[in-house]
Amino acid sequence: MVGQQGDSSRGGHLAALSLPGPANASAARSPAGSLGLMTAVPLQRGSRRHPSRPRSATSPARQALIAATSGLAWSTGASALLRALPRWRRLERSNFHGRTVSLRGGIASAIGATAVAGCAGALARPNALTARPGAAAVIAASAGGTAGLIDDLDAGAHDGDAPAKGLAGHLGALARGRVTTGALKIAIIGSGALVGGVLLARHRAPAAPAARPRALVADAAVSAIVIGAWANVHNLLDLRPGRALKASALISAPLLAWPGQAAAPTRILAAGALGVAAASAPEDLGERTMLGDTGANSLGALVGAALAAAPSRAFRHGAAVAGAALILASERVSFSRVIDSTPALAALDALGRRDQ
Repeated sequence: MVGQQGDSSRGGHLAALSLPGPANASAARSPAGSLGLMTAVPLQRGSRRHPSRPRSATSPARQALIAATSGLAWSTGASALLRALPRWRRLERSNFHGRTVSLRGGIASAIGATAVAGCAGALARPNALTARPGAAAVIAASAGGTAGLIDDLDAGAHDGDAPAKGLAGHLGALARGRVTTGALKIAIIGSGALVGGVLLARHRAPAAPAARPRALVADAAVSAIVIGAWANVHNLLDLRPGRALKASALISAPLLAWPGQAAAPTRILAAGALGVAAASAPEDLGERTMLGDTGANSLGALVGAALAAAPSRAFRHGAAVAGAALILASERVSFSRVIDSTPALAALDALGRRDQ
């Protein structure tokens, strides 16, 4: 009778569990019977719930929403906390309009960028392998924020009477035996980018088990260049309110459309960068705060990590070339002059900014 009920209804196993009597008692004492009773319900449910699908799997749209919300929340919370602290004049600067702004906005952005990077591994799928892109982004963003904060607090005090400018200037000073804060930034951000690049290369290694060690080294080097270059590019753009934030948004937004599970780290990191930028924009555009080197380098490193985590090798190489080309161009060309002389770029640059 029990067997007939099990065959004729989906709840047959449940009926077997609920019926009292010696038959069930002996089955429970038997190892095989115990195993059957224990696995009956999961097997019956599994036919409808697809046990092969990971319970932690989340739709790409929801992953991006969680990451963006995390970046927004962390940056907003850090900004509110810093705003409540006593005023620290060492964090105050005069912007290009002559208004006094605070670097606390950059510190809050760096905290948000680092924190949301830490969420990336868990969102992509929590295991040791898929956690590597998140770890790479944490290291890169924290290195960028740390190096930027050192430079911001120093404010050129150790650069001498003729402060070095640009990549060539800082490397030239280093060749002459003078260590500038810019050279220190290159070392710290470069180290963070290198570690991040190695982690990303190891993350991709299982997808190409036949890859030679030389190929893995090249992959790590390209990823490191992407991270370091775009961290620097964001710093170069932070000469006008909101400019670096808009650049991060324009770079990150298209990455959200990259399909496939392999692109999950890229989507999540890009969404996190959008959340940080959205949180920082009101005060930055309102000229109450500025990113400074702290925020620009950290947010730029997060964007760079999103680019370097992309599954396409051609795309990563393109991002490395583009970032390096912009840095080299900045040695001879003023980005502000190019933007101001291009109507479309000038309109975008002025969007949301306070009137003079």
